[in-house]
Amino acid sequence: MKHGTPARACGIDFGTSNSTAGWQRPGAPTLLPLEEGKITLPSVVFFNAEERRPVYGRLALQEYLEGYEGRLMRSLKSLLGSKLIKHDTSVLGTAMPFKDLLALFIGELKKRAEASAGRSFEQVVLGRPVHFVDEDSAADQEAEDTLAAVAHKVGFKEVSFQFEPIAAAYDYEAGIQGEELVLVVDIGGGTSDFSLIRLAPERHLNDDRQADILATGGVHIGGTDFDKHLNIQGVMPLFGYGSRMKSQALMPTSYHLNLATWHTINAVYAQKTQLALASLRYDIEDTVGIDRLFKLIEQRAGHWLAMEVEASKIELTEQLTRELDLSRIEPGLSVALTRALFEGAIGGLLERIRASVGELLGSAGVQPAQVDTVFFTGGSSSIPALRHSVAALLPNARHVEGDNFGSIGSGLAIEARRRYG
Repeated sequence: MKHGTPARACGIDFGTSNSTAGWQRPGAPTLLPLEEGKITLPSVVFFNAEERRPVYGRLALQEYLEGYEGRLMRSLKSLLGSKLIKHDTSVLGTAMPFKDLLALFIGELKKRAEASAGRSFEQVVLGRPVHFVDEDSAADQEAEDTLAAVAHKVGFKEVSFQFEPIAAAYDYEAGIQGEELVLVVDIGGGTSDFSLIRLAPERHLNDDRQADILATGGVHIGGTDFDKHLNIQGVMPLFGYGSRMKSQALMPTSYHLNLATWHTINAVYAQKTQLALASLRYDIEDTVGIDRLFKLIEQRAGHWLAMEVEASKIELTEQLTRELDLSRIEPGLSVALTRALFEGAIGGLLERIRASVGELLGSAGVQPAQVDTVFFTGGSSSIPALRHSVAALLPNARHVEGDNFGSIGSGLAIEARRRYG
């Protein structure tokens, strides 16, 4: 196929936090605008109860924060590979299978990509993490099959997949001058994925790149996990986390863990949960924290708090402290979140990421000193402690930062042209 003509297929990066769609055509950017001229669509659905309609992306977050009644759903990709995917959830008073929720969002992605491109797409290359599920190949395959079925359901006739770090590598390869041995470090919202790949300007037109891919690996740790650990260590103690019972046992942690995890926040609002907490309160020595927890639940402010913690994580990549204003819950209440606290909270996660990179190099038979370049991409790849942790493994590698939200979508578009013309 001539590169002077538009590609037949698109590439879609359905991300835990943000999604993109890419389409190669001459004389135009690869990534398609999806919302208000922006190339990213936050992977969020808000079911507006007042107007009985679903809203997507930034508008979904805006309507939720403005106080409209309804149900906010975020981190939808995390459903893949989880037990929840086989169940229903309550939406606007009716039961909706979680698979239908995924179809609703991916169908919206397809519709917006087609509106932006001015044409329909029947073929797609979807990005996928190296592991949807760690150390369970059957569950991992089931997650991919579920995503493929959803893509077919919303109108794609041909569906194929590429590992997200491989797609990011193809995007990087389009701009290099010579051969490089590259470690792609893709830290997304739900997973950390790695690929060790040999790249060169003359190789990017080859149809078969298997010989260039030395190893792929990953671990089910991402930005939402960093958020959760910062929330638990830095914020949830104000809401009773770590409180002592009169028996001197610690208060059960499940309520706080649910509040700190995007796709389980709504579980805390359930009547049976509130009744259990009310019963538990009589056995708490100091009730200040649990009473704040009741206020948070009464306001249904769990998603608001999770967004504030996420914003704190992002700010702590540039500065050493952020004051988190919690006066919405209690007048004058605030907490100082520091980079040191954050790094301490995620230290165990970073060690698992380091171990995964070490295993990747070992499986490829590559010495750390042989790696020329580390290519960082993904929304959470800017965390200083994470970069330092990976850098310590690779003493000779130069560091290159990709488009944290666009490299994968662009690479998937390159792959879509290669596969479908």
